Amino acid sequence: MNIKHTLYRYAGYACISLTLLACKNLAIVNKTEKKVVPTSYTTTMDSINTANTQWKNFFKDAKLAALIDSALKKNQELNIVLQEIQISKNEVRARRGAFLPFMNAGLGAGVEKVGRYTSQGASDATNEIMPGKAFPDPLQNYALGINVSWEIDIWKKLRNAKKSAFYKYLSSVDGKNFMVTHLISEIANSYYELIALDNQLDILKKNIELYKSSLEIVKLEKQSARVTELAVRRFEAEVLKTESRQYYIMQQITETENRINFLVGRFPQTVARNSNGFIDIAIDTIHSGIPSQLLSNRSDIKQAEQTLRVAKLDVRVAKAEFYPSFIITAGAGYRAFNPQYLIQTPQSLLYSLAGNLMAPLINRNAIKANFYSANSKQVQAVYNYERAILRAHIEVVNQLSNIANLKKSYDLKNKQVEALTLSIDISNTLFKSARADYMEVLLTQRDALESKIELVETKKQQMNAMINIYKALGGGWR
Repeated sequence: MNIKHTLYRYAGYACISLTLLACKNLAIVNKTEKKVVPTSYTTTMDSINTANTQWKNFFKDAKLAALIDSALKKNQELNIVLQEIQISKNEVRARRGAFLPFMNAGLGAGVEKVGRYTSQGASDATNEIMPGKAFPDPLQNYALGINVSWEIDIWKKLRNAKKSAFYKYLSSVDGKNFMVTHLISEIANSYYELIALDNQLDILKKNIELYKSSLEIVKLEKQSARVTELAVRRFEAEVLKTESRQYYIMQQITETENRINFLVGRFPQTVARNSNGFIDIAIDTIHSGIPSQLLSNRSDIKQAEQTLRVAKLDVRVAKAEFYPSFIITAGAGYRAFNPQYLIQTPQSLLYSLAGNLMAPLINRNAIKANFYSANSKQVQAVYNYERAILRAHIEVVNQLSNIANLKKSYDLKNKQVEALTLSIDISNTLFKSARADYMEVLLTQRDALESKIELVETKKQQMNAMINIYKALGGGWR
């Protein structure tokens, strides 16, 4: 009994010594992340947030909604991310299983021939299994049993590893949500770009007809010697220039359609769209809410937060590698040299039970390197989290400013289009009455064309700003 107590005491001393040795010169860098954000984006404060609006309610165009719905099912990159989520889920399952004992069952058979002039051979030759029956030669061996191995999670290494895997899973889910938001905004931006190109092409075609009509007038004026051949050539060149320009836009339409087709996961085809009334689309009021809502609405911020949690747990797991591991092993079964004796109890029964306490003593550089790397990754994750918050806030502020400035720009450009459209009729009338030369007519029509193109471009930028603020606020993934 005294020997047993002595062994226990020495084992305890060894455990304490190994633990103190493991803790020496190891310190986790505790860097706290900053979650402080401004109280508001502007002078007004309103908790109503457009990000809480589901994308089906935010995008009212039925054909755009159909494209988004199809992309959420067929986009290859999104489906790849969904498989990453399954991989992360399986990792959680594997980490959870590490808590439980590992048990193996087996059945074996073999044969062994030892030399006569060996210690075992000599012993077998001089002994009998039972009176009058010697050991068989060669000696057969049959076994049936189970083995159990169980690591006791003293230092919470396994529990922290399981939590780390769980937060990695949550991070992968947030990553998928962020990708959904990005995918929706990319399709919507491309959709309105496509409609804008349709409207610009329509404007070009109408102006080609206008230029041709003006060309006929100039030709008639030349016949009456009121203008020279130069005027005719200038108008012909303008017609050719505008006709050439339409093919550039047609190529842009093709590329934009195929960009949408790629996002939707299908081969090139015509994209159904509502191009009529693009200029008259009303811009809805955006409710930006308060900056602190970004922490729960922005999936990239939530992903960075989960990554930070993973990094903190990985440091603890790395530090626990220095501590002693306590593993219990056990086995039980039957073994005999003849199958008919295999399950005889207690003659063929055998069992074992052992506990192992082990810790690294020499050449721990690899473990130290992993620990220091985990520490650095934790600090890195803090900065990445803070950067995600800062980036999100700046994106919202930029887009809110963009929406306000584009509205003012659109109103002024709309008045410009109205003025130049009216000036076309005035210049034609003055030209026919010889009160204006052909260059005034040409430049007026050219300016009117460019102003209409710019008005459509500004409307497209307004729609993009609406989509981008929805994305910046964290909308779309719900």
